[in-house]
Amino acid sequence: MKTFKIDSPERPSEAIYATASILQSGGLVLYPTETFYALGALPSIAEAVERVFAIKGRDAEKALPLIASDTEAVLRVASRWPESARALARAFWPGPLSMVIDAVSPLPSVLHARSGKIAVRVSSHPAASLLSQVSGGLIVSTSANRTGRPPAKSPENIEDVLLEAADALLDAGDLPGGLPSTIVDVAVQPASLIRAGKVDWRDVQRVLGRIQKCS
Repeated sequence: MKTFKIDSPERPSEAIYATASILQSGGLVLYPTETFYALGALPSIAEAVERVFAIKGRDAEKALPLIASDTEAVLRVASRWPESARALARAFWPGPLSMVIDAVSPLPSVLHARSGKIAVRVSSHPAASLLSQVSGGLIVSTSANRTGRPPAKSPENIEDVLLEAADALLDAGDLPGGLPSTIVDVAVQPASLIRAGKVDWRDVQRVLGRIQKCS
């Protein structure tokens, strides 16, 4: 596995582009987000997505979340983008709020567990943001741990099985950790909370409430 340090401000893009090249060739990478380290692949490469499931020991019925470079990248894979999604994106992106949306059919069905839905967010971490941008706009972003194990907020916390299986590590040192990203399903009406996290559900409800008042 190749390790790229990104604690040096003069060379972050070099590390990002090298890691993006590994993703584009079908590899798996470990990279930092605004909460914990993530295990990533390109969502368009089914074989790489299947490796993520296998390495994590993840239930095939549980879809993998994505990080996007921006809202435009999200719209490329969204078959529907309701007003609730637009409002929440304006309020909380970039940041630790993932939205479950209806996905377009070209995405590999293994990615979304044949549900037709994906969870996606625009990350506020500069490395995750740039990595998704130079990799084509979207990357898989599942926590870098085996299923049932705690997430890793430093490279030293990442389990050996993941370090041995991944093709590259973007080492940004220690991350904040804390709560994971909040997940909200906007493919249903009204939008519903799937997982509590960094963004308070009450703040989400306030944004959604303003939509209802204006409609």
